[in-house]
Amino acid sequence: MQALLDAIAHMPPPGGAQRIFHGRGGRFAGCEQWTLDSYPPAFVLTSFAPATPAQLAQVEAALQACWARWGFASNPDTPLTWVYQERGQALRLQGESSTQLMAGRLPEPHVVCEDGARYRVQLLKGQNHGLFLDMAAGRRWVRAQVAQGCAQTGQGPKVLNLFAYSCAFSVAALQAGARQVVNVDMARGAIALGQHNHQLNALQGASFLAHDIFSTWGKITRGGPYGLVIIDPPSYQKGSFVATKDYARLLRRLPELLAPGGYALLCLNAPELDSAFLHAQMQTQAPGLRFVERVANPAVFADVDEERALKVLVYQAPA
Repeated sequence: MQALLDAIAHMPPPGGAQRIFHGRGGRFAGCEQWTLDSYPPAFVLTSFAPATPAQLAQVEAALQACWARWGFASNPDTPLTWVYQERGQALRLQGESSTQLMAGRLPEPHVVCEDGARYRVQLLKGQNHGLFLDMAAGRRWVRAQVAQGCAQTGQGPKVLNLFAYSCAFSVAALQAGARQVVNVDMARGAIALGQHNHQLNALQGASFLAHDIFSTWGKITRGGPYGLVIIDPPSYQKGSFVATKDYARLLRRLPELLAPGGYALLCLNAPELDSAFLHAQMQTQAPGLRFVERVANPAVFADVDEERALKVLVYQAPA
C-alpha cells in the first residue's frame, strides 16, 4: 500500500473534487485495487478487492496525519470525514458495492466544486456519486469548445447531451455560453439530480427528457440540429445499453443531428474496447464525419495501457 500512503502524505489541502490516487491504472505495483477521491470535505477510498481492518487503519492514520498537518484536527467543527467503498469481484458480479462512513460526517446537501461549477454528490448511495471525476477533461473540452464557438459566431451552440446522468456536461456548456442544452437520460432520479445542479448554478436554457433515447429520436431530432452532440453511455447496462451492439445505433444518427461543422464528443469507458472500436463504428455508421482528436484524460488517471482507460474522441461534421 506504500504508493497509496505516499500519495496521501503529499496531497495538498482539499480544493475541488478530484482523484488523489489511481491504482487502477496499473502504474503502482501492488496497489491496483485502490483509488482515493476527494469530494470536499470528504475522502472516498475504493477497493476493488476485500480490504483488511489493518489496511483500513493504515489509510485512516495517513489521512489523520494530513488532517493534522493542515491544521484541521484541532477544530471539532472540521472532523476528518472519509468513506470506504468495496467493489470486490463477488459484489461486482451482482452489480453491487458496499459503502460505509468510516469517520466524520457528510454535509447534507453535499455540494462540491469543479472549475467554478457546483455539483451535488451522494457518496453513500451506490457506485456512482453524481460526478465522474475521470471526465473532468471532457467537461473542460466542452467549456473551451462552446466558448470558442461563442467568440467566432457571437452565439452559443445548441447542445445535445445523451445519457446525461447528472447533467454535468450541460452545466459546463451553459456556463461557457451555450444557448440551449437538451439533456436526455432514462433514469428519472439522474435527471432530477441534473435539474438540481442547474439550480445550484443559477442556469437557464436547459431542457430535461427522462426518456429512453432509442424511443425518443423523433423528439430529439426535432430539437436540432445541434452544434455539439455529447454521447456518454454506460459501457454495459443490462436492459439499457450494451456498447458492442448499441453504440452503432447512436452513431448512425449523427449526420442528421449535427449542424454543418458541428462536433460530436464520443465517450467510451469500457476497458475491453479500445478507441479503434469507436473509429471502426464511425467509419461504418457516419463516414462523412472527420476525426479531430482524442481528449487526454486528467494526468492522475494515467494508465499503463491508455486503450484500457476512458476514451473521449472528437469528430466533426462537414461544414
